[in-house]
Amino acid sequence: MFGDYSFIQVLLVFIVTFIAAIDQFSFLESLYQPIVMGPVIGAILGDVQTGLIVGGTYQLLTIGNMPIGGAQPPNAVMGGIMATVFAIVVKLEPGAAAASAIPFALLGQYAVTLLFTFMSPMMTKADKYAENADTKGITKINILSMVILGTLFGIIVLLFFAGGAAMKDTIADWTKKPLIDRFMKGLSAAGGMMKYVGFAMLLKVMLSRDLWGFFFGGFALAIVVSSVEGLASSALILLAILGFMLAFWDYQVQTKFKNSNVDNSGGDEDGI
Repeated sequence: MFGDYSFIQVLLVFIVTFIAAIDQFSFLESLYQPIVMGPVIGAILGDVQTGLIVGGTYQLLTIGNMPIGGAQPPNAVMGGIMATVFAIVVKLEPGAAAASAIPFALLGQYAVTLLFTFMSPMMTKADKYAENADTKGITKINILSMVILGTLFGIIVLLFFAGGAAMKDTIADWTKKPLIDRFMKGLSAAGGMMKYVGFAMLLKVMLSRDLWGFFFGGFALAIVVSSVEGLASSALILLAILGFMLAFWDYQVQTKFKNSNVDNSGGDEDGI
């Protein structure tokens, strides 16, 4: 049913998905992020490098997504895990795998919305538990919601994991056909573009006019550093260090400026 993958691997994929689904809303340790889930799922399926590449690609794709009120964006847990599964099991290119996982991210979004709808009537019960200081009752409701969400996500991932493993040879034959090959190349290009769209969405939310100089300076520096053969392989780390240096320097300047505006002079009563 799962092809060359063992029962232990399938079980670990289910457990990791279960934990990641709960972490997104309850643990809040950022374990659910695709950049974390990609390498973990990759390690389970025997290809950490592909998992890391796909996880990083999907992380950029979803980096600007955030829930607003009751509106849920495409689910990062489902999308990131399914993208990694497709890349390793079905042998899709990372960009194509990320783009192919979008429908599953939407499916995860629907599962979350379904759970929220199901749990809404339970909030009246939770209010009564709170009025009576019944912490055990509130804990039971929280555990129930976490178990339902984790199980839903785990089952969905395993179903399509099994489907991908069963049809990987068929899909490989399809991709050799000229029309399907062009479609897959287009899907890879779309996946490659979507990560820039995700990053642009993040910049739109957090970038202020006071920081435009740093943005353009960093962009120019990235081009210069990447063009130097000896520095290209470590360009990302070098730029991250420089960014941290500037941020830390700015933090120190701003802290000193704020402290300098505080009136530290004592009154007559302290003898100074």
